[in-house]
Parts: sequence; structure tokens; C-alpha cells
Amino acid sequence: MVIGTLRTDLLIRESGSLKDRRRVVNSLKDRIRARFNVSVADVGDQNLCQRAVLVVAVVSNDGRFANEVLSKVLRLIVSEPRVEMLEQTMDYL
Repeated sequence: MVIGTLRTDLLIRESGSLKDRRRVVNSLKDRIRARFNVSVADVGDQNLCQRAVLVVAVVSNDGRFANEVLSKVLRLIVSEPRVEMLEQTMDYL
């Protein structure tokens, strides 16, 4: 069994309030969950209106499959025009 995690530090430039931040983050989380059937959590910087930390987790029998799913999630996040990725890390257990 392989557990893959992707941690992304995001900048939400156009967000002027926590409500704006929440709208962008929840929309992104919902799209990731619906498309890839993975777990997604907003785990950091929740009191800053222009920053967010998302962690995505996938469990699989195959390490290559987990890597492929996380890479696709990463591409989706990068393609989101409302956010800018500052940092990302992938880990496998």
C-alpha cells in the first residue's frame, strides 16, 4: 500500500477578505475531489486572506498510480488562474 501526499502553499492575490479566500479554496477543493476522488484539506494560514495551504492525499496499491494522480492534481492547481503556487512537496509512505 502506498500513501501519497501533496502539500501546496498558495497565494490568492485577488482575495481581499477571508470570505473571498474561502470561496476560492472551497471551489478548488471541490473540483479536486470530484475529478480525482482524493482527500483534500485546507491545513494552514486559515486566518490570512491571501494565503492557503492545501494537502491532498491518495491511497493506492501502486506507487506509479499515486504519483500520476498527484501530478494531475498539481497540474489542475497550477492551471487555476485565481491562485499562484508558491511551494509544493510530494511525499510517499
